[in-house]
Amino acid sequence: MNSPLNAKKRLAGGRMARWAKPEYSKNEVNKAGRVLVDPSASVFDITQALNIINNWRSIHGHPLNTFQTTLRIKGRQIDSSVLVAQRIKRLSSIELKLRRFPTMTLSQMQDIGGCRAILSTANNVRNLLLSYQKSDLKHKLHTIDNYMDNPKKTGYRGIHLIYSYYSDKIDTYNSLKVEMQLRSQAMHAWATAVEIVGTFTRQALKSSQGEDEWLRFFALMGSAIAIMEDTAPVPETPSGRDGLLDELRILAEKLDAVKRLRTYGTAPTILESPEIKGQHFFLLQLDIANAKLNVTGYQSGALEKAASDYLEAEKRFSSSHDGDAVLVSVESIASLRRAYPNYFFDTHFFVELVEDALTGRF
Repeated sequence: MNSPLNAKKRLAGGRMARWAKPEYSKNEVNKAGRVLVDPSASVFDITQALNIINNWRSIHGHPLNTFQTTLRIKGRQIDSSVLVAQRIKRLSSIELKLRRFPTMTLSQMQDIGGCRAILSTANNVRNLLLSYQKSDLKHKLHTIDNYMDNPKKTGYRGIHLIYSYYSDKIDTYNSLKVEMQLRSQAMHAWATAVEIVGTFTRQALKSSQGEDEWLRFFALMGSAIAIMEDTAPVPETPSGRDGLLDELRILAEKLDAVKRLRTYGTAPTILESPEIKGQHFFLLQLDIANAKLNVTGYQSGALEKAASDYLEAEKRFSSSHDGDAVLVSVESIASLRRAYPNYFFDTHFFVELVEDALTGRF
């Protein structure tokens, strides 16, 4: 019966059902992960597995929202221009990680839900880390990976914290893990450039797979930026400034790096849904072949619809290999480009850093 009272109940129920609920056991989740990387899996099994994985991803939405809210508050206490964003891990990234680490189960993966703070300086990154180390959050801090003081050989720098969510009121999401990343703007520009070059050259540079010249170039640039920020240099790069500059110049010329980065940085045509303003979640669908970015917005209570559309977009791109999709949340539509510049092909700041390095300004 469609009475006004029933309509109000449905609306109230919609608000209460804002977040996805677990529908499968961890054993079922892990089995779905195994099916995802099984080349002999049937279409039926894959379809079932994708539904399970999508629910597993979606239930991280509530813990993730909790952590990003705290991250925004803490970040602003240190840096008024901090940018905070959150994302649900892409299906392609889940599959790649399970293939790279065969003993890992899907329920063990610690970064299904991830949020990130991008701060002005490396010093602010360090101060934000200290703020978390001194805080008395009820959530459990599992690990801190400090890639700012101990950069990866790839050149990657930043700080990762892994937390387990805990609530003493509702235990639905307890023990779900969320990864928090802290980066400076320069660290973020480096990571963005790696993804953009990887996208256009069809190489998994982010996973240390691809042409040796590009991998080495980014390792050297990681070290140059570290010197600019007065932090630890990247391992296995020249310890002296002159040696670093010489090798960087040789590789940059060989790759025609600056020109190619500028070419890759040509912005795509952006197609926004009419209701994009004032939304909470955003589905970014990048059509690489046609240089188009489709942005669809969803209200805060529509996470399950957003997650469903996300899965369909991923299925479509997995067959064509000419695109990528990600479901994210930022404070405003204006923050999208700064938080996810790789989807906008934005290499501008990284090119500036490369030019500074090549002219010895580090």
